[in-house]
Amino acid sequence: MPTIAIVGSGLIGRSWAIVFARGGWDVRLWDPSADTLESAPQLIREALEEFAAHGLVDDAATAARRVCVASSLPQAVEGVDLVQESGPEVLEVKRQIFTELDAAAPRHTILASSTSAIVASKFTEHLPGRERCLVAHPVNPPHLAPIVELCGAPWTSPQVIARAREIYESVEQAPITVNREIDGFVLNRLQVALLAEAFRLVGEGVVSPQDLDKTIAEGLGLRWSFMGPFQTIELNAPGGIRDYCNRYVAWFRRYMADLPSPAVWDEENIDRVIAAWGRTPTPEEVAARSLWRDKRLTALKAHKRAQPAT
Repeated sequence: MPTIAIVGSGLIGRSWAIVFARGGWDVRLWDPSADTLESAPQLIREALEEFAAHGLVDDAATAARRVCVASSLPQAVEGVDLVQESGPEVLEVKRQIFTELDAAAPRHTILASSTSAIVASKFTEHLPGRERCLVAHPVNPPHLAPIVELCGAPWTSPQVIARAREIYESVEQAPITVNREIDGFVLNRLQVALLAEAFRLVGEGVVSPQDLDKTIAEGLGLRWSFMGPFQTIELNAPGGIRDYCNRYVAWFRRYMADLPSPAVWDEENIDRVIAAWGRTPTPEEVAARSLWRDKRLTALKAHKRAQPAT
C-alpha cells in the first residue's frame, strides 16, 4: 500500500489527507501543534462521510481508518513514497522543514510543498537531495478542487516531476506542469489578474461588489467550471481561436493600454471596496460560509464526475 506523510495538518493538510485516503493510500499526519494534530482525524472522517453522501467515496469508514497520526516528523516520513508539506507560508520555515525532510525521508521519497507563492529553488538549493523536491500547489480545498500545479526548481529531476504527476492523477487530482519557475505559478497569476480588475471596477464605482460577484458566479464562472479560457473562446467564434482574435483583438489592445495599476492595492482603494461590500464577517461566520462553500463544491464535484469529459 503506498503511503504519504502529510507534514502540516491544518486546513490544506487535512484536505490532502482526504484526497489520498479516498485514493487508497495510507496517510500519516504530523504537525508541530498537538491540538491541530489531535483534531485532524475527526475532521477528515467527517469530510469523507460528506463525500460518501454524494457517492464520491465507496466506504468512508475504511478510508478514514487509513489515516493515522505520527508522534514525530521522522516517524511520519519513515518509508513513505511522498511527503506533502503544508506548513506556514514563510520562507525560513520552508527551508527548515525541507532540511529536516531531506535528512529523514528515504532517498526514493518525493518531497512536495503546497506553497502558493514560494518557488522551490528558494528553499531547496542547499539540500543534498534537492533533485527530488518540487512544488505541488493545490487550490483550497484540494479534496474539492483537484488542480495541482507541479513546478520544480532548475535542479528537480524530470523523472520526479513525471512520477509526481502520475501519483496525483492516480488519486483523481488534475495535475498540470509549470515548465519553469515563475512568481505565483499559473493559477495565482490568473487569479490576481481578475482580482486587480475587480478591485479597480468596484473602487472606481463602476459596479457594486455584489454585482461583480454575480457576473462571475452567473456568467464566466459557469463556463469556467468545466472548460478554460482557450476552449471558451474557441467556441465563441465560428472559426475558432483565430476567428475570435480577429474579431476582438482591436478592443483587447485598447484595454491592454489601460491595465489596472498597483494602486488598486493601496489602502484607500481597499477601504472603498470593503465599504462597498458592506460587511465584515466574524471568524464564526467565515467558518459557516466555508462549510456552505464546501458542500456546494462537493455537489458540483459529484455532478462533474457523472458527466462525460467532452
